[in-house]
Amino acid sequence: MRKIGIVLRYELKEYFSSKVFIGLTLFLAALGVVALFLPRFVDMSGFTGVNVVGGQEAEETEDDTEAPLFLYLDNAGVVRPEYLGQIIPNVTWQEVQDAEALRSAVENQDAEAGFIVDGPTEFEYCVFNKSMSDRGGAMFEQAMKLFYRMDYCAENGLDLEEITGMYEIPVTMTETVLNKDSGSNYWYCYMLIILVFMLIVYYGQMIAVSVTSEKSNRAIEVLVTSTTPNSLLFGKVIAGAIGGVFQMGVMLGAVLISYQVNREQWGGMLDMFLHIPGEVILAFVFFGLGGYLFYAFLYGAMGALVSKTEDISKSVSGLMVVIMLVYFFSLVQLTDIDGNVIKILSFLPISSYSTMFARIAMGTVAAWEIVLSFVILAASIVGAGVLGAKIYRMGTLRYGNPIKIGAALKSLSKSE
Repeated sequence: MRKIGIVLRYELKEYFSSKVFIGLTLFLAALGVVALFLPRFVDMSGFTGVNVVGGQEAEETEDDTEAPLFLYLDNAGVVRPEYLGQIIPNVTWQEVQDAEALRSAVENQDAEAGFIVDGPTEFEYCVFNKSMSDRGGAMFEQAMKLFYRMDYCAENGLDLEEITGMYEIPVTMTETVLNKDSGSNYWYCYMLIILVFMLIVYYGQMIAVSVTSEKSNRAIEVLVTSTTPNSLLFGKVIAGAIGGVFQMGVMLGAVLISYQVNREQWGGMLDMFLHIPGEVILAFVFFGLGGYLFYAFLYGAMGALVSKTEDISKSVSGLMVVIMLVYFFSLVQLTDIDGNVIKILSFLPISSYSTMFARIAMGTVAAWEIVLSFVILAASIVGAGVLGAKIYRMGTLRYGNPIKIGAALKSLSKSE
């Protein structure tokens, strides 16, 4: 343990004395804080829907922006202009008498859009650039349906208001969620899975590069004379875990606390990402850290199998395939959080680091399942540590061509 402590202190000193590491951590944390405090100093009411600046309600100001111009040509005599403003508000409506003039105005961008009505149930929608959020055609279609109903009722002596009232009777719904609201919790689970994936890949690569660099510059030959390969690997992995948790904790903590302070100014619009319950954060910390340690030991072992840093990508490619598959399966299965697939994934050490806290946040999970999953993960961390240490010890003083993982495992089995 003393030798592990020596390596741990040395590796931590490398992390926390790095200006890039500390500077990047503080910069990203400060960037998140500044972004979430913006509504207190800048009028973002058009985006947040909350007209608050500096914690005080701002005085309402008239919108000086000019309303977009919509043109229409009524060849069928069915359009009722007095209803257009109610169905498609905040625009200026203008009737034209010529289809070519309408198309020309839209093409020259003198008008936002145009509608050419050719019959009671037929019209042409003209727009210069149609965005993905464009709903002009769909809204005018609703207007056309209303005009048709009004004409039909007038011709057949029917009361449109009575018929409409029958179909659009208001129904009062009281929603009571007795367990978890999966729809509301989906997005922050999605974000946390991405974060833990980035943590594993980024710091796992750093550990692999660190191990390989020591082999390539022959520093490992000096290190193994003063300590053991096991101490080196465990010290590096634990130091990487502390460094990763520190960096992620500072950035995520700064963002979450800043949002809670300014939640009212944001109108709660970021709740789906940043209003995370405490039990989910706790599960994320334990399972995320466990998953990181599991893969970090394997990354360290993979780094010991090569002698040049440029060969690391080949060595860790198989491990990356597993991580990527788990990552995509975890995201896809969030839409079926109580399904059998994600239940199985939540007990496997290669995937429980992301799927179990997602089940805690969005689904139904018993306490014994959480405990069992974490025990399996903890045992797998120990197993990965022992296996990684053996591969690390076997590969540290082997130079030349990269050692394949299959050959390494065969060599270990023969030595035992």
